[in-house]
Amino acid sequence: MKPLPTMFRHGALALAVLAACNAYAAEGDDVDLTVTAGAAAVTGDPADRALFGQYNGLRDDDFYGLLGFGYSRINAASALRAEVSGSNLLLGTRELSLAWVRQGNWGLRLDYGELVRRDPLTVNSGMAGFGSAAPVVNYLPGGPGSGLNFDLETQRRGLGAGLSKAFGPAWTVDFSAHSENKEGSRLFGTGFACPSAVAFACGATTATATGSAVLLLPEPIDSNHTRAEARVSYAGQRLFVSGGYFGSLYTNNIGTLNPVIPGALGNPLGASLPLAAGLRSILASPIALPPDNQAHQFDVTGNYAVSASTRANFRLAWQSARQDQPFAEAGLAAAPAGVTSLNGRVDTSIVALGLSSRPLPKLSLAADWRLEERDDKTPLARYNVEGGTAYTNRNYSQTRVRGKASATYQLPQQLLGTLGADYDFIDRSRLAANGQVSGVSALREETEEIGMRVELRRQLSETFAGAIGFHTSERDGSAWLRPNPFSGATGVADPVTQLPAAAVFSPHLADRRRDKVKLFGSWQATDALGVQLAVETGKDRFDTPSGYSLRSARLELYSIDATYAINDDWSLSAYYTQAVQKLNQVRPEGYALAYDNKNATAGLNVNGKLSEKFDLGGGLAYIDDRSVYAQTLDAGASNQSALLLAATGGLPDIVFRRTELRLFGRYALSAKSSLRLDGLFYRATFNDWTWGYNGVPFVFGDNTTVVLQPSQNVTFVGISYSYAFR
Repeated sequence: MKPLPTMFRHGALALAVLAACNAYAAEGDDVDLTVTAGAAAVTGDPADRALFGQYNGLRDDDFYGLLGFGYSRINAASALRAEVSGSNLLLGTRELSLAWVRQGNWGLRLDYGELVRRDPLTVNSGMAGFGSAAPVVNYLPGGPGSGLNFDLETQRRGLGAGLSKAFGPAWTVDFSAHSENKEGSRLFGTGFACPSAVAFACGATTATATGSAVLLLPEPIDSNHTRAEARVSYAGQRLFVSGGYFGSLYTNNIGTLNPVIPGALGNPLGASLPLAAGLRSILASPIALPPDNQAHQFDVTGNYAVSASTRANFRLAWQSARQDQPFAEAGLAAAPAGVTSLNGRVDTSIVALGLSSRPLPKLSLAADWRLEERDDKTPLARYNVEGGTAYTNRNYSQTRVRGKASATYQLPQQLLGTLGADYDFIDRSRLAANGQVSGVSALREETEEIGMRVELRRQLSETFAGAIGFHTSERDGSAWLRPNPFSGATGVADPVTQLPAAAVFSPHLADRRRDKVKLFGSWQATDALGVQLAVETGKDRFDTPSGYSLRSARLELYSIDATYAINDDWSLSAYYTQAVQKLNQVRPEGYALAYDNKNATAGLNVNGKLSEKFDLGGGLAYIDDRSVYAQTLDAGASNQSALLLAATGGLPDIVFRRTELRLFGRYALSAKSSLRLDGLFYRATFNDWTWGYNGVPFVFGDNTTVVLQPSQNVTFVGISYSYAFR
């Protein structure tokens, strides 16, 4: 349990704020203050609460204090309203807010919040300085699991302020700012395999040397993100226009991660051997962390009533995003001669126009058009070396045009029909002549997608309404290009024969046919019972010059919601949702993978009154998420692949299940006070094989392991007392 001074200092601060606000209460003010205090108990150890306690601050201790309040003061004569509230004041998720408003004149808002994110994974390692900018990697001679357990967490503390002022009935000025500090560490790592084209002196794995290693190196976090917005708005009879500025400033106090690497690490068979020549210096190289950056945007947005039945809207915006932190300031060296900073700059211009009209009583029209031009002005320099050849970074400018139009008409038989068209065009910049692209075999400069959609809605009866919609679209593009270092990209007349046989094609660039169908129904069976049903299914079909790509994707969504008023005191609600995602893809070496994810959620809630003083309620929620990886091989697969698949059976399923049972009861002790009891039972199971399978963990080069308890059970009981000072 937290020490008393730590627990209650925020509560004392909150009460001091309340006292200050109450001191300004004037005669005739309507004042309301409610304070809630209590305690909670949680079962299980931190491993049992790894998933339950990620964000709620209830992971480490068995007992917690609860404190919250709400304060309001309203003066009807002066239209002045003040509100102060605080929640979770004794936990790591505390929030405080203040709002002070004179209706139609001015407003002031202040808020403070904290959030702790605990990683559900536990790391067992012999590392010294875990989570720091200079961790010392130590090999565990006792084998996996013989080190110390470490938990990763990040803590956010944010302070915000807002001010608004009205100048007459037409003009308003708004300003807001928010600054958040983030500290802690999160999962990160590095690795290298020798020999490599980028490191000729790096030796391969032998019987006496380790030539490759994967290391877990937590990323240290100590940063600040500040955002500010200012806006001036005018609202006339026909014209509304708003102009403003938005700025974002990110500062990272840790520029690089500098690990200290031992002279020996484990080889793939688990034996500790000296590192091959050159590997130690590569693994110990500084690793760049997110650099300082900033973005500034100016925009003008508005709409104009052309007539009583026609309205136009518009938006003009310009943004400049920059990343120009000096390399030396971040702790990086070995930049190209004469280059001290990336000097990254990307300018984006946006023009958007829209029109909506009702030219006839039964006809409505709508159209939107948007142009976005991204101009990458980052200088090029030869940062990368591969095979003794130096390559530059890449500019990535882009022009994108999107548009959509629709017409809705009131048809006979109470049918409402909508017909629409969609357009999406992207023009990507060419490759730099001395740039290098890795991981893809082919590129496209342009893609164009045209879609059509139709929807019918009908009030079938006084109690039932339904809708059906269909959407189809086709995407194709310009000629496929082969990335060629020092010559940009070359178009190919026949990509089937002129690109590598094992060329991989990005699904974002490939030709695609998309079809979607949506169904919706709403049934008010009786005054007490209402039901809503929704079904959506869609399929993407991809067409590329070779079979090595994503071939098809399918999405299915089914949901049903129902509410039932048992009587004036009791109500019941229930829901069920099922989402299915299927992907079929083929990769070189003959692997064909059918990925099938099925997610089902269900819930039941009941609320009611046992008496005038006693409220009771609760809910049961269930989640079942299963990912299935069905692997097969084609004729091009190697014997090694066939033997591996036969021996392992392929990738196992990943299954996550969670059950939550929540109950509460509230008893009114008097007109001003009440007592509340909350209970929760939480059960989760997770068999993710990313970090281990069948009890055998993945082992890093220093014998570090990452563990998540597969079955977790938590019971929470909280009791609180509320009193209203009126």
